[in-house]
Amino acid sequence: MESKVLTQLNWRYACKKFDQQKRLSMDQLVVVKEAFNLTATSYGLQPLKMVMVQRQELKEKLVEATMNQQQVVQCSQVLVICIENILDKDFIDGYFDLIRNVRQTAENILAPFQAHMVKELGDMTQQQRIQWMTKQAYIALGNVLAACAMEGIDACPMEGFYPDQYVNILGLNELGLTPVLVVPIGYRAQDDAFASFAKVRRGIDQVVITL
Repeated sequence: MESKVLTQLNWRYACKKFDQQKRLSMDQLVVVKEAFNLTATSYGLQPLKMVMVQRQELKEKLVEATMNQQQVVQCSQVLVICIENILDKDFIDGYFDLIRNVRQTAENILAPFQAHMVKELGDMTQQQRIQWMTKQAYIALGNVLAACAMEGIDACPMEGFYPDQYVNILGLNELGLTPVLVVPIGYRAQDDAFASFAKVRRGIDQVVITL
């Protein structure tokens, strides 16, 4: 008997056309937000934010900035997964303040870990920090796509967009963010031919090596 997880992962695909008349419920959007927030990140630092675009006039402006891919205007919401522009000691200190508040962890345990993280990230160049944060964004993407599939929400992950245009349209500089990935979400259109295509994947023995 196939598991529900595998059933839904087989159901999902990169939606090429959304039903413009159907919108996600508030409860569904809460699940998507929580799934993003619960994603694994290195050190648990969460150097990411997700911008959820639902205003139609903004979505219309994003079409050209997304290489004229129509999903961004058809969908219910456009998720824009972003990384922080500044990842510094203050950001790390804020994370450890949160740990102290939530877990009440002893200072003698936290202090060495905090110092280690400040040094590790401080020794990186800005480009290295960007690359490191971008990897975290892709982890979050996988989590969001899986959560959407489990909830019966269609999605289309996209790398094909102009980041500078997204920054200008959404005012991301003011938020201290750089866009990395775009994910329109909603419901597939009944006439999206891609929905009925057989999923093409290599065999398990070709992609999983057991030692």
